[in-house]
Amino acid sequence: MIYSHIIWDFNGTILDDLIAGIKSENVLLSRRNMPLIDSVEQYHRYFCFPIIEYYKKLGHDFDKEDYNDLAIEWVTEYLKFSAKSKLNDGIKEALDKFKKEDCRQIILSASEKEMLTKQVRELGIYDYFDEILGLDNIHANSKVEIAKEWVETKKPRKALFIGDTTHDYEVASHMNADCVLVAKGHQSKDTLLKCGVPVFDTYHEMLSYAGKQ
Repeated sequence: MIYSHIIWDFNGTILDDLIAGIKSENVLLSRRNMPLIDSVEQYHRYFCFPIIEYYKKLGHDFDKEDYNDLAIEWVTEYLKFSAKSKLNDGIKEALDKFKKEDCRQIILSASEKEMLTKQVRELGIYDYFDEILGLDNIHANSKVEIAKEWVETKKPRKALFIGDTTHDYEVASHMNADCVLVAKGHQSKDTLLKCGVPVFDTYHEMLSYAGKQ
């Protein structure tokens, strides 16, 4: 394998938290008597980065409501629902494969770092990772700056970024890393295909591709 570093997104990529994300938002929408997200397909149409734009698409008005308050409310609900979320099918196999290939594995996420690290530990996969990189807040803003700083510091020989959103592709581009996307998370396959990088339906397919590089 040509890769020295494997950079993983977390939410929707490692963790199968798509339904947890929908349920969390629906609690917030219900409290405000706003229309609920009624399907994965509808969620995929709305979800985007920065996350504040996703909330706006759903109808939240931040002239009337503080974004920070909503973010806190969402995280409170998300932690309840995501406690039941599992690893995506094929993730453990991929982590084992990359470990055997002596690749350094890193998580790079728009989640708050302390919360992220706790989730990784609870999933029993903490020891696979050399670094866990997250934000210092719960606003789920872009992770581009963290990515740039990491590249400048670590100077990886050849990195592969694995994600589930167009934002992951954008981050990989800033890192000069190869990118593959798997349509098992927070955006649809049709949306991901617009990035022009390999898009897979399963992590088994992704691993087969990566192993041939």
